[in-house]
Parts: sequence; C-alpha cells; structure tokens
Amino acid sequence: MPRYLPHLESFWGSHPIRAPRGFHQGFFALFYPFASSALSHCYCPRHPFRESSRMSIHTDELRTRRLESLITPSELAHAFPLSDTVAQNLLDARREVEAILAGEDQRLLVIVGPCSIHDPAAAHEYALRLNALREQYKESLCIVMRTYFEKPRTIVGWKGLINDPRLDGSFDVNEGLKLARKLLVDINALGMPTATEFLDMVTGQYISDLITWGAIGARTTESQVHREMASALSCPVGFKNGTDGNTRIAIDAVRAARHSHIFYSPDKDGKMTIYRTAGNPYGHVILRGGHRPNYDTASIDEACEALADVGLPERLVVDFSHGNSMKDHRRQLLVAQDICDQLRRGRTGIAGIMAESFLVEGRQDVENGCAVTFGQSITDACLSWSDTETLLAMLAEAAQVRLAKQQG
Repeated sequence: MPRYLPHLESFWGSHPIRAPRGFHQGFFALFYPFASSALSHCYCPRHPFRESSRMSIHTDELRTRRLESLITPSELAHAFPLSDTVAQNLLDARREVEAILAGEDQRLLVIVGPCSIHDPAAAHEYALRLNALREQYKESLCIVMRTYFEKPRTIVGWKGLINDPRLDGSFDVNEGLKLARKLLVDINALGMPTATEFLDMVTGQYISDLITWGAIGARTTESQVHREMASALSCPVGFKNGTDGNTRIAIDAVRAARHSHIFYSPDKDGKMTIYRTAGNPYGHVILRGGHRPNYDTASIDEACEALADVGLPERLVVDFSHGNSMKDHRRQLLVAQDICDQLRRGRTGIAGIMAESFLVEGRQDVENGCAVTFGQSITDACLSWSDTETLLAMLAEAAQVRLAKQQG
C-alpha cells in the first residue's frame, strides 16, 4: 500500500474535534455504580420522547426512500489509491497554481476541458492530447484539465457522472464514484492536473485529494456551507460571480473562505465529525458574465478595484463561456482574442482563464441512455479539439508577451 494513503487528507485537510481518548469510558465506569443504585430507587415517569418513539405515527423521512448503502470515502480511496509519484505531482501542481494566484508566477493559468464528463474513455483521450500541449506551452501557461462530475441544474436534468453514470436515470451513485475516482487517478498519473466544481457537500470526501483547482459555481457562491467547504479544501478555489453578474457575492465568498470555520461532515469512514477549518488563502473571483459579459477591460478594472478595496489580491480568472460567450460556444474564441489583447498590453490582474472544449464541437442529446458521438458534450456545447489547439496557441503567445514585458 502506498505510504501516502495513511496521510490522505481528512475531507478537506481540516482537523476533527473530539473528546480526549478514554474520557467517556473512564467517566462512565466511575459514575455507573452510583447512578445505577440511585436510579433504582427513583420514580422515573415515562419520557414523552421515548413514549412517542414507540408510536406508529411517523413525522420524518416521509418523502424519501432508501435505495442502498453508499461506499465510504476510505473504501474508495483504498480501491483507487494514489501512488507517491502522483501525490507529489499533485502537490507540486497546487503550488504552481497558488504561486500564479499570488502573483509570484506570471504564467497564465488555463482551466480547459469538457463542460462535463460523461464518458471516461473520451475524457482520457482528451487528457492525453491536452497533456502534450501542457508540456509544449509550460513556459507561459499552466494548463489544468477541467473534470466536472457534478452539474448544477436550474430545475431538473442530468446531474453528472457521479449521480447517474449510465445516463438512464438508474442513479448508480456507487458506480459513478468509482468511475470518477479511477478517471482522476488515471489522468493525474499522466502528469495532467485536474480541476472540478464542488457542488455536493459530501462528494469532496471521495475525490478532493485528486484535485489541483476547485470552483464554486454561480448558483452556490452565496451559500454559507459552500464558503465553509472552500475554507477547508486543500486546493485553491475560485468563486464565480452570480448568474446576474453580481461580483460582490464572489468577493464576499473569497473573504469568508479565508477565515476559520466550524462545520460538520462525514469523515473518510462515513462517521459524522465536527471539523475546524484553517481557512483558504487562495480563494479568488471568477468572472463568468451575467446579464451581459464582464471580460472587457472596464469590467476587469472594476473587479480588481473592488478586490483592492477589501485588501484582497488584484488577481482573478476569466471564464470564456457561460455569460461571457452569451451561451454560444464559438464566441469563446472572440473572448479569447480580447483577453489576449489585454495580456499583450501587460495586464497583470488576469491570473487565469477557463474554457469549455472537447474532442468534437457542439453538443448532443442522450437517447435511450446512449451518447452516440464519441467525445462530444451532452451538456453545454464545447469548442472542437482543433479550436482548442488554436485557443491555447493564442494564449501562449499573448502570455509570453506579458512575461517579456514584466521581465524587461
């Protein structure tokens, strides 16, 4: 067994709060003889709660039905462990991203990949191709692959590989967790760092040790529990502005995540535990547009000024998709051109970018649990692989110009 496993981060690398070892046993052994004698001579009326617990009228779990037991994070980690080499590569990749966000490394962070993962084979093929470009452009870009296994929904819809891996509504979550973790292990083994959105409060226990960069989405940035989760995660975390374009909630989220919090969560063995977080100093804002795009010079200036006003680093990430592309995947290249122009002018506030791309352009519908076209998204439309190569070449050239300006 790899020696890294015993040190696998507990949920997010936080510290559980427990009573001193042996406290309960010792206290009980001392107290029990006296309590037993005293209670045997006492009149103890029936406790209303105990009485009601015997009744056949139920007031809880009226709208749920148990399906099956969930594999524990510890069991999953032992089934798909990290090698020492992968673990060290992952820690090194996190340090690179942290240095970029802190302004110590002036390369451009690039989070790129499919809108969502639905086919591990296609995702692995994409990772192989992307890893070659990561090596090619490593002097000017820090490329991290987007590996999103959970999808937020405005109303309903497919919620991701973990939730429904067979795409047919069978909801085999245990299988989904296994597929997700195995894919992350395999991609990291290539030397390709991975990024994901943390949506469900429990899922992080299963995969957070394999993630280099995390995101909190536009629909959850304002959520207190997600801010607490971000303060505990061991990787840098970006907060997207609201769906209406409000950047203030993202800035507030960054500030909240930098503080220590107390929250409760299952540990690696599934036992509910109280955690104290250390706070995450690498939270940052992601501009993803809203009612209108916000990747332009004026919008970035405004966001950087707002960050400076509250004492935060003037460093942010720009999402080329979503509101900034006005939900037209082809416009991501137009957004890229604007950002490249800003980089060439020496703008330092842009720490990184996000883009959605896959092997095949566009998107497809799932029919009878099957996605026919290999390497094509089943959620948001994506750029093609050819366009991805063009995009990364553009970004690398512009980032190199910015580097030269700063060094000269």
